[in-house]
Amino acid sequence: MTHSVLDHGEPTRTVRLAERLAFSSSFQPIFDEGMTLVDETAAYLDGDGRRDARAISRGASTLYAAESMRLTTRLMQVASWLLLQRAANQGDMSRAQVEAEKVKVRLDGIGGGADSPFYEELPLAFRDLVERAVMLERRVALLDREIYGDPQVDGSANPVGEQMHLLRTAFAV
Repeated sequence: MTHSVLDHGEPTRTVRLAERLAFSSSFQPIFDEGMTLVDETAAYLDGDGRRDARAISRGASTLYAAESMRLTTRLMQVASWLLLQRAANQGDMSRAQVEAEKVKVRLDGIGGGADSPFYEELPLAFRDLVERAVMLERRVALLDREIYGDPQVDGSANPVGEQMHLLRTAFAV
């Protein structure tokens, strides 16, 4: 919980807009977008994607297979995060429970094959799904950082980061 102290000594809670979004009804559109993208991707990969993949070169086919795995992994991570936030929003989980479960979710960008010479050969519908998933992952990662802060890469405390956080909290930045 983030607190600041007013000049007369009363503690107040600093409100983060991203946190309010994730724990409010305004969260529903991003949740719906994520779940719709998961459904669209599954339908494409099981349907038209199979047909489309047979019509591309061997190099593009290899890239398609790799990108398909990255796409599904990315969407599973995003969906996991969204489901955790929805559970908290609906009162099924406390923020502490969400934070404990959230450590299993990776939103750090798993890379992609957009710089491959075969990328343009990939089916347009597939590339659209990949690009939408990357953009959604970035938005969710930004929300995550706004709500929960930046995770420590090595897990150790960062005294400078902690001081910066205290300063931002104190001055409501």
